Amino acid sequence: MAANAESSPILSEAPPRLSIRDLKTMIVEVPMTFALGTSAATVRKAPLLLVDLETEEGITGRTYLFCYRVSGARALAALLADAVEVVRGKPAAPVEIGQLLARRFTLLAVSGLARMALAAFDGALWDALARAANLPLATMLGASPRPVRAYNSSGLGLMTPDAAADEAEALLARGFKAVKLRLGYAILAEDLAVTRAVRRRIPDAIEIFVDYNQALDVPEALKRGRALESEGVAWFEEPIRYDDYAGYARLTHELTLLVQLGENFDGTAQMAEALRQQACDLAMPDFARIGGVTGWMQAAGIASAYGMPMSSHLLPEVSAHLLAATPTAHWLEYVDWGDAILEQPLEIRNGHAVIPDRPGAGMSWDMAAVKKLRID
Repeated sequence: MAANAESSPILSEAPPRLSIRDLKTMIVEVPMTFALGTSAATVRKAPLLLVDLETEEGITGRTYLFCYRVSGARALAALLADAVEVVRGKPAAPVEIGQLLARRFTLLAVSGLARMALAAFDGALWDALARAANLPLATMLGASPRPVRAYNSSGLGLMTPDAAADEAEALLARGFKAVKLRLGYAILAEDLAVTRAVRRRIPDAIEIFVDYNQALDVPEALKRGRALESEGVAWFEEPIRYDDYAGYARLTHELTLLVQLGENFDGTAQMAEALRQQACDLAMPDFARIGGVTGWMQAAGIASAYGMPMSSHLLPEVSAHLLAATPTAHWLEYVDWGDAILEQPLEIRNGHAVIPDRPGAGMSWDMAAVKKLRID
């Protein structure tokens, strides 16, 4: 039986009382240490939307979103400016605020960019509450801020076999025990050449995850998935269109290679439906698309009900806290994009994200860096 997607997170203690004063955003473009070439596009800069939610009590909650395109960041900033006008002066209660804003955006549809905007609002509210309680977010959610196993996803886009092998070695610094390789070349032989080059170069104990970014149809995904089963690959991520659950159910049934799905789940209802249809072996919701902290904790309940290993997608600074509070936590996807704008970047030690013993998600902006990278 599927878990109730409308259930609320359980707090470790009653949240402090705060009221919403204002919300401000800043858009920055962060140069990527490693360009991210996928079957869809090559990305060399990460457009981030930084969010500051101010309360009447002087506590500021923070989060940020990876927006894929600068136009997306601008649209999200406009939606957040609209949202704060609806709830200004109201108590900083994430579940209630989320329900109120969902009603506000009903005619627009609470999906896509609107859901991402409300997720950012939710995440900033949770951060403010945890800061006011002087607790790490993980503790606020009833968990211990323990080290979380991470894989390095900062690079390994589409490139030549030798270049991929070189980059894979570079990504193992700081003790990472797994990396993600983007595939989806024109022919299977190219996928295999790159995969084999990386597999030969790095130790056998290092796991390799492969991500196709929805590049294939079902017959081609079956062909390539079967070919990869003997290549030392640990999961097969988003090979086909993300919402073709019948296709994914076929892949999951016919392949021994584990099928990973979830970064495009648009809310918890989609995740529940995918799991009901047995569309994946592994799930990896995205903070922004699943509904922020509140949506993540609902998703964690669904995953727990199905015994489904659950990984994160991007936003490692916040996702580490969320995975610490996830019963079926699997892997944290690490990217270094936030390092450029944070006073204290997320620490990686021996391949694990070290959750900081600071209030909230532990993030504060490096304003000198933000000023240089700001584009809005």
